[in-house]
Amino acid sequence: MVSRKKPVKKNRTKRISEISAAMADPNESVMSHPGEAPARPAFWHPAENLFLTFFFALMMALPLLDILGRKLHAYVSLVPVSLVPGSLALVQHATLAIMMFGGAVAAREGKLLQLATTASMIPDRFKTFVHVLTTGLGSAITLYLVKASYQYAMIEQQVGSIIAVGIPKWVILFFLPVGFTMIVGRMIWRSSEHNSLRFVTLVLAVAFSALGPAIHNPSESFIYICFGLLMVAVIMGMPVFLVLGGAALIFLWNSSTPIDSIPAETYRMVVSPTIPTIPLFTLTGYFLAEGGASQRLLRVFQAFFGWLKGGPAIVTALVCAFFTCFTGGSGVTILALGGLLMPILLAEKYKERDALGLLTSAGSLGMLFPPSLPVILYGVVSHTPIDQLFLGGIVPGFILLFITAWWGMAKGSKEQAAKHPFRKEEALAAAWGAKWELLLPLVVFIFLFVIKVTLVESAALTALYTFVVEVFIYRELKIKNVPKVITECGILVGGVLLILGVSLGFTNDMVDAQVPAQLAAWVHATVHSQWVFLLMVNLMLIVVGSLLEIFAAIVVVVPLLMPMSAAFGVDPVHMGIIFLANMELGFLAPPLGLNLFLSSYRFKKSMGEVYLAVLPMYLILHAMVFAITYIPWLTMALPQWLCR
Repeated sequence: MVSRKKPVKKNRTKRISEISAAMADPNESVMSHPGEAPARPAFWHPAENLFLTFFFALMMALPLLDILGRKLHAYVSLVPVSLVPGSLALVQHATLAIMMFGGAVAAREGKLLQLATTASMIPDRFKTFVHVLTTGLGSAITLYLVKASYQYAMIEQQVGSIIAVGIPKWVILFFLPVGFTMIVGRMIWRSSEHNSLRFVTLVLAVAFSALGPAIHNPSESFIYICFGLLMVAVIMGMPVFLVLGGAALIFLWNSSTPIDSIPAETYRMVVSPTIPTIPLFTLTGYFLAEGGASQRLLRVFQAFFGWLKGGPAIVTALVCAFFTCFTGGSGVTILALGGLLMPILLAEKYKERDALGLLTSAGSLGMLFPPSLPVILYGVVSHTPIDQLFLGGIVPGFILLFITAWWGMAKGSKEQAAKHPFRKEEALAAAWGAKWELLLPLVVFIFLFVIKVTLVESAALTALYTFVVEVFIYRELKIKNVPKVITECGILVGGVLLILGVSLGFTNDMVDAQVPAQLAAWVHATVHSQWVFLLMVNLMLIVVGSLLEIFAAIVVVVPLLMPMSAAFGVDPVHMGIIFLANMELGFLAPPLGLNLFLSSYRFKKSMGEVYLAVLPMYLILHAMVFAITYIPWLTMALPQWLCR
């Protein structure tokens, strides 16, 4: 019996390694944008990376000192409650620095977030022309943001406000014009490999920006033309924050409001008390991804569930959900885990189409679990308690997780694959080997709901915990590589915060124009049933999720949605989970869902093949999202029980 098992294990291992090697292609870059010149490292790039690292370290250290100060003060009253006076203000302004310099590094690497994925569909022969034109328009908008933020900083210089420990507010505010200047310079530089086309981009930027003074109090038809140009720019791939910034400028020109209101609103949003959780929780996910956690967790889930019929499907769903909730985006999950999981599914004799559909679908699982970045962003934009959103997402999140695993188990090959009996020793060894990472969700829960530290302090503790685990316990993340990991995190965080900050100028102008109130009144007068309203919301969000990048959808759609949901008596937490569940589904929505493109890239399949592979799972998850919508207690049971 032993002699028969060994060859099976050997052949299976050999097959997995062969498939994995065939899929691997480390020379490609997922995030490069068509038509852009490849970034050439310059001597100042390491200094920029260390600058970002410093601000991340500051954000981790100051909340921990606050916790220490409170503990010491409880025993020794002479010790101040806060060891660093104004530490919260310093953390909030460090977030502003990360937004601007993370955004500048994102522009340096060509990784500014786009609103939609339609840019990849532009024919190759037009891509250079389109990219130069779009960059010229985007650079003109950025030049206005430079001007507006400089004016705002100079106003604050005259006021003379102090943030903390003697640091003037205007000094930190100068990060805004400096960062926007770096962004516009790098956008123009990356517009082409040829200096002549870079010069054309610069001329276009100056020409577009010169039109600004001529269009104060514009006609209604001219406003429509400007918005039309922005929509075209969206399709062509203009970065999200510039689309929203351009829309805000149009509103301001129409109302004759000073343009420095945009950086003023950006500053107000970025230094709000909960925003620092975004870079800290995101950094936790990057430490996990770079510290080899995926292999350890995969071993654990295989040991505990791999012996079941359809066990690889359970493993796929669990490990993808774990990673997505900490990385904040399913794109990272597919790219990081696809090469590990696809060979396992194929070795277990799953059909290639079923394996592709399962992996693509599982890539968006976990977005409702703490400490997911989209949940935090939704709470900030909608002013909904973030802890209640996290609690509300647990049951719906597990439902989507269970359904995905069930579908994968049902699609398991009826032809029996190699037997993998449950081995208690292996399961215990695997769990012990990954114990520190398996404890992470419990650690976050204890920080938030047992010890009851603030959300920012919990984020700092979680990031520190993960750093210590990956660097000093497992030692797979080397100290010398930490700045590189933090830089990659800063690129994502900077891009997201730019969207969030600049969008406030746009959304506040909509509020001033009473657009949400008028829309809510119209819907309330037209629709008389909460069920019909929720059906309309689901149908709308299906379209939104398939077209818009999730962070852009949150900042654009949520301010419009909240007044309408309040008019129909929908609980804000329930509406939040409905919105986020639909956005999670939007990652899979044909034709433009982000996971579809990433899966096509990662597994080298045509978009048509990906569509067909995902369709069954997409329809099943649709039904589950409708269940979450129309059965409120699935969402509200935990928040009402724990937060009453």
